[in-house]
Amino acid sequence: MQDHRLLSVTRQTDHPCIEGSSRAVGRYGSPESWRGHAVLEIPVPQLEPFVRARTAFYDPGFVSADPRFCHAHITLLAPFDELPERDAVARAIASMRAFDFRLADFDVFSGGMIYLRPQPLSPFRQATASLLAAFPQVVPYGGPDPVPHLSLDVLSATVSPASTRRQVGDLVPARCQAESVDLCWYESGACRLVERWQLSAD
Repeated sequence: MQDHRLLSVTRQTDHPCIEGSSRAVGRYGSPESWRGHAVLEIPVPQLEPFVRARTAFYDPGFVSADPRFCHAHITLLAPFDELPERDAVARAIASMRAFDFRLADFDVFSGGMIYLRPQPLSPFRQATASLLAAFPQVVPYGGPDPVPHLSLDVLSATVSPASTRRQVGDLVPARCQAESVDLCWYESGACRLVERWQLSAD
């Protein structure tokens, strides 16, 4: 989610959805020339009702028809211009285990994206570091040390952190568990889950 029209957190940074159309245009040219990209992410179903609704508000083309696709997510690594080699992803996350995290802290990026900051941060950062080591050609939207976050909305004349808190309601605070790593493709009219790796609980 970072610009003015929300898309799906995957044309963003961490990818588009409520991420940023401006980021996508800057990287890929005009909206018409943008052909999508892949994202490795942690799905967060607890926030799905809100994020899906905001995605539909900003760009219905990024509302997925795939019932397995989770619009609410925390990006681990993106963007991949092409789908990454699946075995390489599996190797990079082989030591990763399921973990609990909490979403309660609202914050705003300098570009206006309103987001939730997960706690603890360390499991997300460690996963991103492992994936970056496996895919050094990927340049994260957030730079070499992207901030783990779940995109919610974008500042505007009618959207503020306070209004977003009110709209999110009792979905936050949320106690969540990272149970899988999802490989998703983001493209208008074609957002979908490509593969899901379940994380071991022990």
